[in-house]
Amino acid sequence: MTRYIIRRMLWVIVLLFMVSLITFVIFYLLPSADPAQLRAGHQPNPALVASIRHQLGLDKPWYVQYLDYMKALVLHFDFGYSYTNNIPVKQQIFSRLPATVSLALGAAVVWLVIGIAVGMISAVRRRSLFDRAAMGTALVAISAPVYWLGLLALFVFASDIGVLPILPGSGSYVPLSQDPAKWFGSLIMPWFVLAASFAAIYARLLRANLIETMSEDYIRTARAKGLPERTVILRHGMRAAITPIVTVAGLDIGVLLGGVILTETVFNIPGIGRLAYDSILNADLPMIQGTVLIGAFFIVILNLIVDIAYAFIDPRVRYA
Repeated sequence: MTRYIIRRMLWVIVLLFMVSLITFVIFYLLPSADPAQLRAGHQPNPALVASIRHQLGLDKPWYVQYLDYMKALVLHFDFGYSYTNNIPVKQQIFSRLPATVSLALGAAVVWLVIGIAVGMISAVRRRSLFDRAAMGTALVAISAPVYWLGLLALFVFASDIGVLPILPGSGSYVPLSQDPAKWFGSLIMPWFVLAASFAAIYARLLRANLIETMSEDYIRTARAKGLPERTVILRHGMRAAITPIVTVAGLDIGVLLGGVILTETVFNIPGIGRLAYDSILNADLPMIQGTVLIGAFFIVILNLIVDIAYAFIDPRVRYA
């Protein structure tokens, strides 16, 4: 297992290098706005644009810029400075990271609890009224766009009933360290909106897996030995059926930790997704690189954690 983890960590470094290189190449190959012209204003002076390009290092060949960027990143963990506001990229990313982590992990808890519970009950009570209602609702939740659910939730719960807090204007996100109650209140609606489609997918996936698992020979053997049905389902059936859920959850959480643009925009949450979206509009290459690398890092690390968790969930899985 130790050798496997070391190999995977080396692959993490290779993958992050490839992601950074591909991002750099795409930025220069695809037509995009000139950062120097954007920074110079609406009626830029050619001399001013040239000066800004030299200041930002944009007058160098792209591969020289990439080598300079990687040298600073590897030696000093320096993501560079934003083309837009000249603030260190690392500082801006880390200031936005708590909001995205709070949103992603909170939503993950909600969809895992709801999805696993509904999927298990639907599988056990197959073709019952609960099963049909749950799977029908799941289809609706999967089909509904996140931004539509977010706007609907704001209209119903915040505008009409007023049960949950609406988020008016910037700066409405309250850090956990500042006020836990307000932090929870400002995120509870985004959690459920973001979790809706994921919970529906997980419920349907777990239901199908558990129904298939409960027809296996070892399940019939466990029942023949006189084990209680609850023990058969939870200890033997769920242990095998939940393994694919772990894989999907690791990927989904990793992606969400890289930023949730639509949810962060609808609920005005200052997270990584909003930062990445703004950096793309402003052709801010250092910020694009920083947000992409952070997102890729979360995805590959969560994948590694999932692979390690497999060995504990399913004893048949071993890594050489």
